[in-house]
Amino acid sequence: MPAPSRAPRIAAATLSLLAAAIPSLATAQASAPYPARPIRLMVPFAPGGPTDFIARVMAGRMGERLGQPVVIDNRAGASGNIAIQTVARAQPDGHTLLFSSSNLVSNPALSAKAPFDPVRDFAPISYVAVAPNILFVHPSVPTRTVTEWITWAKAQGAKLSYASPGTGTTPHLACEALRAAAGLPMAQVPYPGAGPAVAAVLGNQVPVGCTAIPPTVPHVKSGALRAIAVTSAKRSAVLPDVPTLAESGFPGVIADNLQGLLAPAGTPPAVIRRLHEEVRAILAEPEIRDRLLAAGFDLHASTPETFARIIREETARYAKIIAEAGIRADP
Repeated sequence: MPAPSRAPRIAAATLSLLAAAIPSLATAQASAPYPARPIRLMVPFAPGGPTDFIARVMAGRMGERLGQPVVIDNRAGASGNIAIQTVARAQPDGHTLLFSSSNLVSNPALSAKAPFDPVRDFAPISYVAVAPNILFVHPSVPTRTVTEWITWAKAQGAKLSYASPGTGTTPHLACEALRAAAGLPMAQVPYPGAGPAVAAVLGNQVPVGCTAIPPTVPHVKSGALRAIAVTSAKRSAVLPDVPTLAESGFPGVIADNLQGLLAPAGTPPAVIRRLHEEVRAILAEPEIRDRLLAAGFDLHASTPETFARIIREETARYAKIIAEAGIRADP
């Protein structure tokens, strides 16, 4: 009678060893030091805009506190979808992060082909800050108030255009809402971020611009640009003499720019907590806080749970605004 084969017993023993090793491997991965290498922080706009500015301020201190460089990767294009999608598909280990503006929550409503879901594809870390948008003009435009500007804009007819930081951004949506409310025939000229849009108006390539407020502040204060109105519910502390559009007769035109830090969905909760703690600590530093407040940001440093709720609410709100305005990014 042939001897029993040892193969099944060896296979069973191997499986038992592997099964015993899996919990140990998971424990080792969970307890591995973070970060283990440089962190890539994706920004969905060109350098020089508000999202790039605050991301660079935060990245410098995060790198110092975490002991690894935090490297900014500006990936403009497709209204920010390239950068956002890159992070959504990245390895969820905390080494690829997203610093996004409101295009995170507005882009999915603009296109049936949006390559990400803001709720499903991300692990929120913190709603870091918010900045109002601002309507501004080149000094050669002979207007100083909203009423004067609307009269002038209507006189320009179909040739009037305005610079925005991209299709679907909150400045674009604010201008489209104003255009509809005031009956203006102006057309958008989309740029890959607020920095290029502001530069276009400074150079009088486009007479009117609408972006988040931070990159315009020094130019408004120097007189190189003239502020007409802000699109927030209340005036900006950094430019308190500039009225809101609501004050000027357009209460339905309210659009701010959220600034938030996110990781890919599935990132370990311990990594999310660590990063949130760093954000909160950095924004509590007087030098950082004063620098960002002076640029025009209102600071929040919310919990991941609060940011998740804001993302859900803002996604629904912008879907309604975009549907009512009939704005689409699809050809």
